[in-house]
Amino acid sequence: MDQKTHWEGVYGKKKVTETSWYQKIPLTSLTLIENAALHEDEAIIDVGGGASTLVDHLLTAGYQNLTVLDISSKALENARLRLLDREGEVAWIDADVTDFDSQATYDLWHDRAVFHFFTQPEQRRAYVASLMRHLKPRGHAIIATFAIDGPTRCSNLEIVRYTPEALHQELGPQFELLETITETHITPSNKKQSFVYCRFRRRPGEP
Repeated sequence: MDQKTHWEGVYGKKKVTETSWYQKIPLTSLTLIENAALHEDEAIIDVGGGASTLVDHLLTAGYQNLTVLDISSKALENARLRLLDREGEVAWIDADVTDFDSQATYDLWHDRAVFHFFTQPEQRRAYVASLMRHLKPRGHAIIATFAIDGPTRCSNLEIVRYTPEALHQELGPQFELLETITETHITPSNKKQSFVYCRFRRRPGEP
């Protein structure tokens, strides 16, 4: 089964509030975005944002240049329906991040729980290439994965667990690691999952 078919199936079978990654308030993501100190009109993309509530909170906070990318059209539809008349304030992209290629560039790239699904080196290289195409020099990349003591599988798929240092190594020297936050996420079924969040900045002058 390919990735798109898998994720369309997940969002076709479950309510968003029943998925293990659901957060009513994505507090750690919001904290790291606030720490990036962006202007309200700077561009933010939420990669794998799908049905996440992050975009709702960013709109409420006054951010005006928001994009949500997800491989699942069903996840995007869920978010658009939830936002009602505000959905037109957001750009929605139905795409696989590893082959996402557009002229758009962003000041902040946010990814909670996408990167750790890429178990093959070529997938991770394609992700980093997409990140480099779309993140502006000095732009911020916030990436959250399962921590070393986190689960080994999610949504019936294998994942890769990371330390901040290992995640930094995957992105390469074109990024500097600015801060990390660990989080114990409580799933809707009351299970604990250990996450690590890292905020990176793309170094100026890197190709």
